[in-house]
Amino acid sequence: MTAAGAPLTPCIIPSMDEQLSFKPFGISSLLLMLTGCSGLYFLLPQTLPYVWPRWGFFVLALMAVTGTFLPVVYFFHRRFPGETPAEANVIIRQALWFGVYGATLAWLQLGRLVTVYVILGLAGGLAAIEYFMRLREKSHWKPPITTDDQPS
Repeated sequence: MTAAGAPLTPCIIPSMDEQLSFKPFGISSLLLMLTGCSGLYFLLPQTLPYVWPRWGFFVLALMAVTGTFLPVVYFFHRRFPGETPAEANVIIRQALWFGVYGATLAWLQLGRLVTVYVILGLAGGLAAIEYFMRLREKSHWKPPITTDDQPS
């Protein structure tokens, strides 16, 4: 027992029955959105499109889009759970794919290369990569081992 009266758990790994809380995702999302959007707000009107400000634009755009989609991906996983619950790294990775998608489209737009087919092809390619990564994770997943022994 702890000082607050809560029982101590014997391991640091959370149980598979426990759902992920929104608080860490909300804080991360807020920090990413504020950093990305405020950086873009100051970068766009005050710099010329040279090399380093352009790279800064892509990094800040990636952060802003990732932070925007992090709560959306979290709530989709809460609303439509799979056979095995999604872990935190899966939710963050999928939100990061949206950021990569947005930054890549912005980069392609510099050369006027964005068409409907490029938009759909890039989205399909990223979705296929995520599908195969999830398939690989499911093939390596093992259920947690629980013991029926009660500590005395």
